Amino acid sequence: MEVILAKTAGFCFGVRRAVDTVYEQIAQAAGPIYTYGPIVHNEMVVRELEEKGVRVLNTEEELAALEEGTVIIRAHGVGRHIYELLEKKGIRLVDATCPFVRKIHRIVQREEGNGRRILIIGNARHPEVEGIRGWCRKPSYVIESMEEAENFAAPMEEKICIVSQTTFNYNKFEDLVEIISKKGYDILVLNTICSATEERQTEAGQIASEVDAMIVIGGSHSSNTQKLFEICKKECENTYYIQSLDDLDLKTSESIRCVGITAGASTPNKIIEEVQKHVRIKF
Repeated sequence: MEVILAKTAGFCFGVRRAVDTVYEQIAQAAGPIYTYGPIVHNEMVVRELEEKGVRVLNTEEELAALEEGTVIIRAHGVGRHIYELLEKKGIRLVDATCPFVRKIHRIVQREEGNGRRILIIGNARHPEVEGIRGWCRKPSYVIESMEEAENFAAPMEEKICIVSQTTFNYNKFEDLVEIISKKGYDILVLNTICSATEERQTEAGQIASEVDAMIVIGGSHSSNTQKLFEICKKECENTYYIQSLDDLDLKTSESIRCVGITAGASTPNKIIEEVQKHVRIKF
């Protein structure tokens, strides 16, 4: 069986930087180490770090209760108030926010200063979007679907700046912006989808259109992996979403002669290699 592995599969720059930052702190820091939320959306990575003594704090209450140690801000970023809380408590902070996400934080601060209301295209419940909203002084808008874009309404005199969650589907972003643009608002559109995300999505769609089955590897809570699955499923009905080799149940037949593999930005290389090797040998 032929296996095509996407060149863009696996850790992106921001994720690798965040994970490397945690390992550097394990080697250097004295005292307990915490991450505020999972450092990245991959259960295996988080579990391996926990085995090395890194504890995940999931709530602000847990954060506020700390008296010592080092807190690492995860790749998705957090709102301004988290930095202020840690500074007030005198807790050591190490910032592993993805630089592409930090860029959005600076954009929303700047454009609010220019008198624009912020509209984020993304998932309101995703930690990256929650973090972006946390840098807005005024209430912000969040839109994820066509229906929400169609129903969007703001005062006509309001100037709007549109940004995007870095892992959002690029084609869908353009569709939503087009809907909002037709409403007649004074808008400034800044495509803040990470370039690595665009490349990964484009390559995944291209491979999926050429194979008999497609495997997408990534954490169950990974937004960018979910987007990859949606894109691949559209091109190849026989698409599988797995977190590790244990989840793979590839139903083969004589009609399946070529399998494609891609993976989300938080997926370790060793998982990708295990899946690729298994498919090559087993089938």
